[in-house]
Amino acid sequence: MMENAKTPKAVLPGRMLYTMIRVTDLDRSVAFYQDVLGMREVRRETFTEGEFTLVFMGYGEASDEMLIELTYNWGDDSYTHGTGYGHLALEVSDIVAACERFDSLGVNITRKPGPMTWTVDETGHRENIAFIEDPDGYQVELVEAPAKSGGQA
Repeated sequence: MMENAKTPKAVLPGRMLYTMIRVTDLDRSVAFYQDVLGMREVRRETFTEGEFTLVFMGYGEASDEMLIELTYNWGDDSYTHGTGYGHLALEVSDIVAACERFDSLGVNITRKPGPMTWTVDETGHRENIAFIEDPDGYQVELVEAPAKSGGQA
């Protein structure tokens, strides 16, 4: 069902807050997102009665940036990813250097850096991408930031 353009902004969502993934080892996952990907722990919530812990990771403040929620259900040690979920995507300024660093840290690189197979449009532009895996096997796409133009050497 589509609404028209006159839908009041007050009833529409205003921004994305976070996405959640379930993890089997909370400490290992926090270390990966912190030490490997450079995120920081923004907030941690423990629900003793519900037997689960949530850790929100990100690059900025929850009020400004989208976060990833790592959900650890106490005692659960395996999940299936299914076929509907794809991956997280993160921007890097130098994809080759980033992958060299990830490789030196023992991160599984599932697609080495290189141009996308298909072009975006008739200009022939293809983004440089790579894929790595987090400790639970979730795919993380790395997208190289476009080079800034401006005539500086």
